[in-house]
Amino acid sequence: MQLRGEQLAAHIERELKPVYVVYGDEPLLVIEAADAIRAAARHQGFDEREVLTALSGFNWIELHHAAGNRSLFGGRTLIDLRIPTGKPGREGSAALQDYCANPSPDVLLLVTLPGLDWSEEKALWLKALAEAGVAVKLIPPNLADLPAWIAARLRRQQQSSDSEGLRFIAERVEGNLLAAHQEILKLALLYPAGKLTLQQVQEAVLNVARYDLDGLREALLAGDVARLTRTLDGLQQEGEAPLLVLWALTEEVRALAQVKAGLNARQSLDVLLKEARVWGARQSLFKRALQRIDGTRADAALAHAAGIDRMIKGAGTGDVWDEFLRLGLDICAGAG
Repeated sequence: MQLRGEQLAAHIERELKPVYVVYGDEPLLVIEAADAIRAAARHQGFDEREVLTALSGFNWIELHHAAGNRSLFGGRTLIDLRIPTGKPGREGSAALQDYCANPSPDVLLLVTLPGLDWSEEKALWLKALAEAGVAVKLIPPNLADLPAWIAARLRRQQQSSDSEGLRFIAERVEGNLLAAHQEILKLALLYPAGKLTLQQVQEAVLNVARYDLDGLREALLAGDVARLTRTLDGLQQEGEAPLLVLWALTEEVRALAQVKAGLNARQSLDVLLKEARVWGARQSLFKRALQRIDGTRADAALAHAAGIDRMIKGAGTGDVWDEFLRLGLDICAGAG
């Protein structure tokens, strides 16, 4: 069974399956989901807990030993299996599949993982875990949804803020939900229940945004100039390598030029997106960018990126970060 993160609470109130696997890129969401499952398990009489961490050299026989070590008093056991790398390896894959073939009714297996890519999500061991119980993929809110996520967290502590205050918090904690969680808890310590003013929010919330290349690519495709500028500034301040920034920008520019050329040749958009490796939620952003840019601008952007590459390698003059911004603004032009 597959569940979204927001479906988990209602599910564990109704029933508990013998196996749960929880994974995602945002540690806070994984921690909270796992905590909720542990609490539900304790409520259902799983009073004993065995924690296993599958690092390099882990002996997978320990999984079967943990499942077989029954208390003399007949207690039920929660096996808390953590795979920090997200890769159990061949031995681990076999052990997980073997366990899932015949899970014990007196044992609840909780497996926590980091984010997995699309190929890892097709692994036989993950499929076995999902079929034996529940797989929960936790997807963090994007920037557009982040104010609503913050508002929901504030409601838990009987606080609220207007849209301007929520947007202020979102911009300061972008890409860092753990920091967002801490800042929201801090608001509860500083101020009483009720509506928070913008001034209160501004005085309390630190600038703890974590800027990353994925956020930069999203801003570029969305045509979000403010976010693009903010992210580039953040990456520069955090010391991100210019070559990596160029790679992220060039990947999108090259894909846009490739798809635009194909469309001009009257090829199918769906086929072109697949060939350019534009998948999932990224497709909607990519299609918006296609509407803003023509083939000439896409080719010019590619040439601009090549010029920045020469600059980084010392064969050109100028400020690399200024050129990143110019390149981004060229792609964002026309967004409204």
